[in-house]
Amino acid sequence: MKNKTGLICWGFAIVFTAASVAQQESKPRYRVRTIAFYNLENLFDISNDSLTFDDDRTPGGKYRWTAKRYRRKIGNLATAISLIGQGTRGSGPDIIGLCELENEQVIRDLFSHEKLKTEGYQWIHYDSPDERGIDVALAYRKSSFTPFSHKSQRLLLEDKEGYRDYTRDLLVVGGMFEDDELFILVNHWPSRSGGESRSQPFREAAARLNKRVMDSIRRFSPNGRIVIMGDFNDNPMNSSIMHLLKSKGRHSNLKEEELFNPMEQLYKKGLGSLGYRDQWHLFDQIILTSNMAQPQSGNYFFWKAGIFNPPFMVTSEGPFRRYPKRTYVSGIYQDGYSDHFPVYIYLLKKVE
Repeated sequence: MKNKTGLICWGFAIVFTAASVAQQESKPRYRVRTIAFYNLENLFDISNDSLTFDDDRTPGGKYRWTAKRYRRKIGNLATAISLIGQGTRGSGPDIIGLCELENEQVIRDLFSHEKLKTEGYQWIHYDSPDERGIDVALAYRKSSFTPFSHKSQRLLLEDKEGYRDYTRDLLVVGGMFEDDELFILVNHWPSRSGGESRSQPFREAAARLNKRVMDSIRRFSPNGRIVIMGDFNDNPMNSSIMHLLKSKGRHSNLKEEELFNPMEQLYKKGLGSLGYRDQWHLFDQIILTSNMAQPQSGNYFFWKAGIFNPPFMVTSEGPFRRYPKRTYVSGIYQDGYSDHFPVYIYLLKKVE
């Protein structure tokens, strides 16, 4: 009788274990990918380029930009990039847009740093006509993204006197994000120099350029997924983002031509990627087409967004406490990272 009872209990244990395993196997599993954007705040080399206004960022210039300080900034930025998404993804970003960098050499130095050199990053970069010589770029893991096209799209601007106002180009990259066809637009819109209202037409022109490029992509690839990222020098609620790009902060009931901007909800909570005059701004944004906003079978879709601001990247004291820890403050070297925090999104894909 004792043996019979043991057999019954053993049988129940087998059934219970099998049911538990079946339940675990029935739970959906997802692959996580990270897309990020980072304004590197004047990542210049130490050489003087006679064609641009980079004199201040040289050893003999205003900021005494020496090789030692350059190497320190490269190390700081490499550390920050390597940790974006680390806690969830287990590694740095799969794709990261970059701005405020001088040339391809500084990109090479950045991704050759010991924190990043084994991660398999490659990049796409074009020289922009910006008067200071700063550009945008896209870096990506070879294991996650395979480009099949890229182009630098010129943003043509004129001031009130009719003279050309030189600014950064729009970088457009198309590729395969594993099995997904993905197009990425990397931006650095004109600044608010001279006042927000006075400079607003320039950012609206940049928004219209993005809209034209998206329309072209949709004609070429109707089902293509598009990610617009950058330092827009406008917040999610500004008209250039909400009305010209047609973005919304919630992904429910999006029309096909509308965009989903997950940064809008962060901004409404009072969060920002940079601080200015006791106010947070969220100029750095990652915006998605509607077909990436909600779960779709076999494709990557939006999970959540965030601002990467760990304590070591935050100013801990003084008048700029809680703001990003910068390289310089009022011309005084601070050995920081950038005046912007990076932003990121997580994408999910169901694993069959």
